[in-house]
This record gives sequence, structure tokens and C-alpha cells, in this order.
Amino acid sequence: MKSADGRWPTGLAQVGEPLPAVPESPEIAAKSVGGVLVADAALARRILQHDPELMVRYMPEGMHDSLGCPLYRGGRFFGYAQVYRTRTAAPFDETDIKLMHDLCARTATAIDNAFHFTREHQTAVVLQRSLLPPAATSSAAAETAGIYVPAGGTVSVGGDWYDAFDLSSLRIGLVVGDVVGHGLEAAATMARLRTAVQTLADLDLPPDELLAHLDDLVRRMQIEADEPDSVGGSYLFAVYNPVTRICHMASAGHPPPAVVLPDGQVEFPPLTPGPLLGVGDNPFEVTSVTLPPGSTLALYTDGLLGRDATAGMAQLAADLADLCTADRSLKTLGSELIGRHPDAERPRDDITLLLARTRAVAEENTAVWEYPADPAAVHDARSHVNAQLEAWGLDHLLFSAELIVSELVTNAIRYAGAPISLRLIRDRVLVCEVSDPTNTHPRLRRALSSDEGGRGLFLIAQLTARWGSRYTASGKTIWTEQHLSGL
Repeated sequence: MKSADGRWPTGLAQVGEPLPAVPESPEIAAKSVGGVLVADAALARRILQHDPELMVRYMPEGMHDSLGCPLYRGGRFFGYAQVYRTRTAAPFDETDIKLMHDLCARTATAIDNAFHFTREHQTAVVLQRSLLPPAATSSAAAETAGIYVPAGGTVSVGGDWYDAFDLSSLRIGLVVGDVVGHGLEAAATMARLRTAVQTLADLDLPPDELLAHLDDLVRRMQIEADEPDSVGGSYLFAVYNPVTRICHMASAGHPPPAVVLPDGQVEFPPLTPGPLLGVGDNPFEVTSVTLPPGSTLALYTDGLLGRDATAGMAQLAADLADLCTADRSLKTLGSELIGRHPDAERPRDDITLLLARTRAVAEENTAVWEYPADPAAVHDARSHVNAQLEAWGLDHLLFSAELIVSELVTNAIRYAGAPISLRLIRDRVLVCEVSDPTNTHPRLRRALSSDEGGRGLFLIAQLTARWGSRYTASGKTIWTEQHLSGL
């Protein structure tokens, strides 16, 4: 509502007030959609049926002429625009009527676009949030907390995401990624990549190989896309091992994580980012850092850094040094870090932050033995396992653990050869690992009644909560997990 002299008549409807209903009339019905209603004072009074209250609310004092036009677009009615002449007696001409029609048509289009944008924005946010993992997790390797803040203002939600999931042998995978573009397409691409990452991670691939496979997937997605340049993004994958306390990480065009050591020192590992996903041609490099227990990893997307990444990283380091203390929860730390962002209320880009506070398995909770490729080593392995489980007070797992170790060590001796390594890890579960120098992948199958062998892995699958294998630099490791309760 606006007046030429800056003063809005007190009798007319004010901002926020409901408008009284106007009775139906032939003049209004004739031009109710798409047309401009031109009315002088006499016609306006007839339309309002000379109702004193309606005339006060709809006709300013001294009105000579008026134009009215509905805001109508795509079958939706958004409102009605009305202009008046009170000081000038000349009626509105054809140019005024055309201008009124064009203004209302453009306004209705803008409002309709805003509705579409808002609906898509809300849908993308709901989709994005539904695909993210729980905000906080706790495992033998680390405690984690994630925060996602969608872009505000006129920017649609992007394809940022984070993830934290358990891997074999008590390890944890930490993920943060940023998909190119915004809107539903970016959220859908994020969903496909997140599913692929979890599938590839379940194969126990090292970070560089996982990124290489993910890069191949993105390039296939580019071939399928109408706009290939709209598919891609940056990605950071880290794997932390609570037994060795080593974190391996690789980056596809993503900034390095911040590491806060227990003494409060903040560092950025010397990570060499590879190309963005979808570029190809270049290999990805793995960076390894040893983290003392109680260290905090901060993985983030560029929305947290702002337009100047170098200045943003410096500010992040300063904020972490100030806020990251052992007695502050990760959830509180994340909220305070986001709160210090200059655009925290309405960020220009999505802000994603994943915090992980590392834990470690005590040395007394691990035991390692090596054996030659000698059948007699199976007896030694069983004896070592039985003695260690008795020392740990896990006598109820003796029978099942002995069968598992016997089968795995026997297969290693028969098909792989020396050196053979056996490791037990006690934490929330009992982990048994047998490593050998071959890359032959074990295959579970159901043996026929006439077969003399082939039942070992089937038996292991029945005795364990989880089992699998992963390749190492010198061969492979077959691992199993048993609940400490024995159930």
C-alpha cells in the first residue's frame, strides 16, 4: 500500500487487515480474470451497492477514477491490485490500463515463481535431511556429531552431506561431500553418491581406491545427464583405526579436515587434494596421521569457510582453539562453531560440519600371534586363543572362537602359506582377524551333502555377528565379530 503524498487514508483498509467481501456484480464478473476493471466514482459506488461501510474501506476521499486487476497465474489467484486517482480528474487512458495489466501479470508470475521455489526448497531440505545419518553416533572408534544448515535467502538447498559409519575391526569411516548445483537434482545426486559410498566402504576399500570408484560412477552419471557439467563435486573420506590410532584420508578436491589435539593445538593435515569427482585421469593420494585419544576431527564443506577459503580456514582454526575443550560436548561445539559464522542466520551456501572425537583400544585388549605354514600351527592358535579369552574372562566364547580360529588358520595354511597372523581385539565386540599373503577372496557357498569340504565359512557365518575380508598391502585379512554376550 502506497500513497502519492506518503499518507495512507485512514478509512481505507490498512496493512494486515482483512478486506470485507464485495457483493457480486456484472461489472466485476465481466472482468474478474485477466482483465483490468476501470471504474469512476459513480461506477465504484454501484459496484459497492452504495454500502457506506464498503465505500469507506474501498474508496479514498476525492476519488475520481480507479483501476483494478486480479493477480492470477496458472489457475491460482494470489490477490487483487487497485490504484486510484484522487487529485487528477482525468480518467486513466489505454496506456495506463496496459501498464496496470502488465504490472499485475508480472507480479503474479513472480509470486507464482516464489511459491514454486519455496516448495522445491522445502522438498529438497526434507529430502536432504531424511538422507543424512543420525546427528550423533557413538562407537569404539569415535563419538561423532553432525550439523547441516541449508542455504537461506534466494539460494536453493545444495547437495552437501556427511556420514559416519562403522567398518570392520572397530574402525570408523568419516565422510563429507559437496555436490555441484542446488535444488532437488543436487539432493538426488547426493543420495546416489551416499549410497555408493556406503556400498564401496562395505568392501573395505582404502580411501584412494574408494574415491577412484566413486569418480568412475560420477563420470557415468555425467553421460546420463542432460547437462554433464551439473554432475560432480568434492569429497573427503577418512578411516580411523582405534587400535593403531592412525587415520587414513583422501580428498577429491575437498579442503582438509581440522585436527584438534588433546592439548588444544589445531592442525590441518598436509592433505593433497585430488581432482573433483567426475574429472578423472589423476590418482588420489592417501595421507595418514596418528591421533592421540581424545583428538577431535572437524570435517566441513566450503559453506563454513565463506568466500575466502584461506581466511575461513584460519578463522576455523582460531574458533576451534577457543571452543574445543574436553568438557564441551560435540553437539555444543558444533552449534557454537556455526553460530560464529557471519551468515549463520541465512547462509549463502549450505553449511555442513561433522565432528569426531577419537577413542583408542587399550593395548591390553589386543593380542597378536604369527604362525608358519605348518598344520601344527592350528593347535597353537587354538591354545593361544583359549588362554587369552580365559584371561579376559570370556570363557563362554571359548567353543565358538576356537572353531572360528581353527577354520581360518587352517584355510590360510592350506591355500595361502606363511606368514600367517592372528589378532584378537576385545572391545564392544570380540574381533578375530587372520591375515595371509594372498589376495584370494573367500566365497561363502552351501556345500552339497556329498561334498567333503566347503562348510567352513558357512559355519563361521552362523557363529558370528558379522564377518568379511579386506585387502591389505601385503595380502588379505579375514575378520569376524562376536558379541561379548555370546548371543
